[in-house]
Amino acid sequence: MVFYLPENIETASVLDELTPRQIVAELDKYVIGQAEAKRATAIALRNRIRRQKLQSELAEEILPKNIILIGPTGVGKTEIARRLARLANSPFLKVEASRFTEVGYVGRDVESMIRDLVEIAIDMVREEKVEEVAEKAEQNAEERLLDLLLPPPSTSAGPEKPPGTDHGEAAGEHYKRTREKLRAQLREGKLDERQVEVEVRERSFPAVEIVSSQGIEEMDINFRDMLPGLFGQRSKKRRMRVADAMDYLIQEEENRLIDMDQVTRAAVERAEQSGIIFLDEIDKIAGREHGHGPDVSREGVQRDILPIVEGTTVNTRYGMVRTDHILFIAAGAFHVSKPSDLIPELQGRFPIRVELQALTVEDFIRILKEPKSALVKQYTALLETEGIKLSFTDDALEEIARFAATVNEQTENIGARRLHTIMERVLDEISFEGPDLKKKNVRIDAAYVQKQLADIVKNQDLSRYIL
Repeated sequence: MVFYLPENIETASVLDELTPRQIVAELDKYVIGQAEAKRATAIALRNRIRRQKLQSELAEEILPKNIILIGPTGVGKTEIARRLARLANSPFLKVEASRFTEVGYVGRDVESMIRDLVEIAIDMVREEKVEEVAEKAEQNAEERLLDLLLPPPSTSAGPEKPPGTDHGEAAGEHYKRTREKLRAQLREGKLDERQVEVEVRERSFPAVEIVSSQGIEEMDINFRDMLPGLFGQRSKKRRMRVADAMDYLIQEEENRLIDMDQVTRAAVERAEQSGIIFLDEIDKIAGREHGHGPDVSREGVQRDILPIVEGTTVNTRYGMVRTDHILFIAAGAFHVSKPSDLIPELQGRFPIRVELQALTVEDFIRILKEPKSALVKQYTALLETEGIKLSFTDDALEEIARFAATVNEQTENIGARRLHTIMERVLDEISFEGPDLKKKNVRIDAAYVQKQLADIVKNQDLSRYIL
């Protein structure tokens, strides 16, 4: 009996313990509200874990249930998808559907998103391998650096010495003691400014992009592999600080210890089995044109995206990559169009539709203080670097939230992003005067917020520009 098992067993075991309810709880730490969207994405992630436990024949038939998130900008669509991918340790790519153009026009072809996803997976797997070999690489780099600081004694054979007069052992012991002293100084950072001469390899021959009739294929041709006798491995000696030499040698040792063929195989498998692509602005390509002219057809772009979502094989520089089991999460505001304006074939590939709610004043208050990276925590930490102890009263946060909600109603609704604009305006004076402030304890209350924003909010024309 054959089962689908991911290459990262440790991550799989952690995910295996997370129920959909627990996945939602993890998302709650970063995204406020939007319970329905979190529920849908949690189920999609859990189904991936369930699929990995099935026999390969059945697992191959179970395709991911792609999702469309419908809602205005700034309500958490991208953040939910990004946090979900981090939780699952999945390769994640965010791409705007509107950046693609119909085949035959100059622009990005839709297959480039799969190539980009594989590149992200390569980086992820390589980082994991680097962590595995980090200790060994550091040890090897330290030994090589000590050889540069204190070259080993000559091993050439001299005239034979009579018994009892051999000074070789004594010299060897002296060399070992000196080397250990240097090792201790190196680890303590006492040798960081000393200069050493390191043999540095020159960069490899530049890659060449080929433009074919199918678009930019982004394939590398390595002339060194094609003509090995013509391009030798060139290197040159460069003087650098010990601290810089250590970093360079560690990186070189990591490259030696990592099997890139293994990394590539694991990365392609991870992209195929657990990759997540976030297709933003899907509403921008919804609709069908009936006019004539050279304009790129939105329906044409949909038809180009369709085979990728349906499941196809894409040629990348790392080999063929299947898209059958990549999870696609599409998102759009759908102010002008609606999901039913997409071509029927594409609609059918996004069976789960979730509408995200506009944010209320209460949501804004929670966003300001509850998430792990809440705005209040960010600004407090930034100003603390200047020695300023910044504190916000509850009524100040309520006032900021109220201002954000009001401006969103009166102008364009940009959701939680409005809070960034308001906060910058409120803290503008403190951020500028921060280093010169005599009073380092600053308390922001409702009166201060009103004072900073009153003139702008009174003048609606001005607020449209400023806020």
